[in-house]
Amino acid sequence: QVQLVESGGGLVQPGGSLTLSCAASGNIFNRNVMGWYRQAPGKQREYVATITGSGNTNYADSVKGRLTISRDSAKNTVYLQMNSLKPEDTAVYYCNAAWILAGFKEEYWGQGIQVTVSS
Repeated sequence: QVQLVESGGGLVQPGGSLTLSCAASGNIFNRNVMGWYRQAPGKQREYVATITGSGNTNYADSVKGRLTISRDSAKNTVYLQMNSLKPEDTAVYYCNAAWILAGFKEEYWGQGIQVTVSS
């Protein structure tokens, strides 16, 4: 089993910063991609950013230049540094880990953590 536990969410003013962390534990395949998704009230879950084991990153256009994903593979932890936050960044943020093993995709999600951007 794989567990993903997010931390670091909360309330921040517009223009502020916040860092999310996601600690993974369990049977984690080393060739994994970890990432962040978010779901705002009344909207579908959307992609935010992903990072491969070799450090290659990808971002949604809406967060490029403001959010930075990174990982500490030794600790099986992925981070999301969020700067210049906007009210539209308000959402529940979910950590995700995925890999292909023996031709099948395995995917795991964290429980989600609230980020609220408001004055």
